[in-house]
Amino acid sequence: MRHRILFGPIRSRRLGISLGVDIIPLKTCTFNCVYCECGETTNLTLKRREYVSLKEVTGKLEYYLKKNPHLDHITFSGSGEPTLHSRIHKIIGYIRDNFPRYQVAVLTNGSLLNQEEVRKALKEAQVVIPSLNAVTPEVFEKINRHHPEISSKQVISGLIKFRQEYRGKMLLEIFIVPGLNDGQRELELLKEAIERIKPDQVQLGTLYRWGTEDWVEEAEPANMERIAAYLKAQVT
Repeated sequence: MRHRILFGPIRSRRLGISLGVDIIPLKTCTFNCVYCECGETTNLTLKRREYVSLKEVTGKLEYYLKKNPHLDHITFSGSGEPTLHSRIHKIIGYIRDNFPRYQVAVLTNGSLLNQEEVRKALKEAQVVIPSLNAVTPEVFEKINRHHPEISSKQVISGLIKFRQEYRGKMLLEIFIVPGLNDGQRELELLKEAIERIKPDQVQLGTLYRWGTEDWVEEAEPANMERIAAYLKAQVT
C-alpha cells in the first residue's frame, strides 16, 4: 500500500491553514492513547528509522510547494509519532532551506525528547507542540498506554531539557480525559510540571471525534474552563 505523505491543507484552530506531513506508517507510535482518533497502535515501538524515504517526502513537498499555496504552517503530524522518523531533521531543513516563507510545526507526544538527537532534530522547526496528559505513573499509563521503557518522569525531563535548548515557540498540549486526569491531585502535579517546563503556552483539548476507546468522553465545557483557569491554559 502506498503511503500518503501530504494531507490537507486543513483549517486548524491552532495553526491556521495547515498542510499535514505524515512520515510514519499507520499506527506506528510510542503510545497507544485511549483517545487517539487514528485508532489503536499496531506497532508500539521506540525504534527510530527512515520509515518513509527522505527522497519521497522531499519530492512530494517540492511538487506541492512550488505551486506557492497559501499556508500558515507545514505541520508534521498524522498517523504515528513523527519523531520516530530518523531523518525528520533533514525534512525540516529541506523546507527551511527551499521554502523559507512557510512556518514548520511539529506535533509530538514528547516521549522521545529525552534523547539529545531528537531534541536537535526539532531545533529548526518554528513551532513544536508536545503533549503531557498526566504525571502520576498510574494515570499516565491509563491514558497513554505507552511503551514499557517510557515513564512520565522521563517525558517531563525531556520536555524541560527541550525548552531550555529550543529557541522556537513551544506550546504544551494537555488532553483532558474525564475521570482520569481532571482530579485535583493530578491537576496539582500537572501545574507543578508546567512550572518546571516553562512552555510559551499551555493548551487544553478534549475529545471531539471518536477515540480508540468508546468509554472516553468529551469533558464538559465548564470543567474545561475550570481546569484552564487553574493551569492558566487556553482551551482549543
